[in-house]
Amino acid sequence: MMTNSESFQEQLRNKMGVLATMHRKEQVIAPILEHSLGIQVIVPEGLNTDAFGTFTRDIQRPGDQLQAARLKIAAAIELTGLTLALASEGSFGPHPSIPFLACDREIVMLSDRDQRLELVGQTLSTQTNYRSQQITTVEAALAFAEKVGFPTHGLIAMPTAQPALSDSIFKGITDSDQLLDIVGWLLKRYDQAHLETDMRAMYNPTRMNVIAQATHQLISQFEHCCAQCGTPGFSPVEYKPGLPCAVCKQPTELALAAIYHCKMCDFSQVIDYPDGNTIADPAQCWYCNP
Repeated sequence: MMTNSESFQEQLRNKMGVLATMHRKEQVIAPILEHSLGIQVIVPEGLNTDAFGTFTRDIQRPGDQLQAARLKIAAAIELTGLTLALASEGSFGPHPSIPFLACDREIVMLSDRDQRLELVGQTLSTQTNYRSQQITTVEAALAFAEKVGFPTHGLIAMPTAQPALSDSIFKGITDSDQLLDIVGWLLKRYDQAHLETDMRAMYNPTRMNVIAQATHQLISQFEHCCAQCGTPGFSPVEYKPGLPCAVCKQPTELALAAIYHCKMCDFSQVIDYPDGNTIADPAQCWYCNP
């Protein structure tokens, strides 16, 4: 007998889906979708996803990651007329639990207008070279480049970290001579230069790997179906802390239960031990490891 997730997958198999990207994300997203769901992925011509925000901050993102992904999807559907669309959106900054570590939060969204289905895969990773630095010498620029994986990872250079005050932004720098020429010009004109990692997917292999992880997480959503209506994407919307410490039995901040919710039929269910653990590592306990 066919399962609910298999039924939805069967409806997607060999269906054409449009991926809203201009930064070559199809290189990692398309093979996973085609292998796991049978979706034939195309990339539209003429879709400017930079209109929905840039990492260089010269164009602000409208809303959060989910809102930006939905806007990209809507634009791709309008441009192509297809009813199945995907988008990816990344965000970089301090880790929510470990502020001194930089992290990459990636989401990959799938929207099927025919089935009224929206699924989101997401990953939070500390595997990122996200970094920036103000420099006043060519030697400092070269040292920064070496630390962030240049030239396999691209760089961005501009006079200041505030794009609104920058009349020159140089993106996609992947050549040492190019870097020296640009930095030399900036230092001569402004006495300083702002360098940062180019976080666009096509210039950042590390980010590409995290996007792939988020895509696999999206695929796993198909295995979690609502017990009431069978729609994929039955996922947690709230976690209840309190998992007991293995040593002192005191409650910790780790999840004791999770509330799962179906977007299609509004059914909710509380599931105990959502991470599969019935006790917490004492290292996560405020009493045993204050």
